[in-house]
Amino acid sequence: MRALQWRLAAHGVSFGHWTFLRILWERDGLTQRELSDEAGVMQPTTGAAIRAMEKLGYVTRAQISDNRKNVYVHLTAKGRALKAKLVPLAQAVNRDAVRHLEASDVETTKRVLIAVTQNLSRSSRR
Repeated sequence: MRALQWRLAAHGVSFGHWTFLRILWERDGLTQRELSDEAGVMQPTTGAAIRAMEKLGYVTRAQISDNRKNVYVHLTAKGRALKAKLVPLAQAVNRDAVRHLEASDVETTKRVLIAVTQNLSRSSRR
């Protein structure tokens, strides 16, 4: 995480913003609640991050007239453009992390970590 934080900071992007940008690059137009759920953070944390990202010009927030309760978050052109700069940084960190490891060990580790994450997610819903 620290290796990625350092590289993101060089582009003026915090790790917290990275998390939300990654989600929005895949599913733009989520509600603020959906974004919180996807990121696994509390709604006040998401709200603060989205306000900051809006000031930076990465996202806009909007309500639909027939549903004033939900706030939808959309990437701006500037927010979408960050993907081309930032994703290669994360890919480089991932490559560095597994350098000199056997491919089978990397795959086993990924499988185990995904299972652990899913188990924790299920247990937290009880």
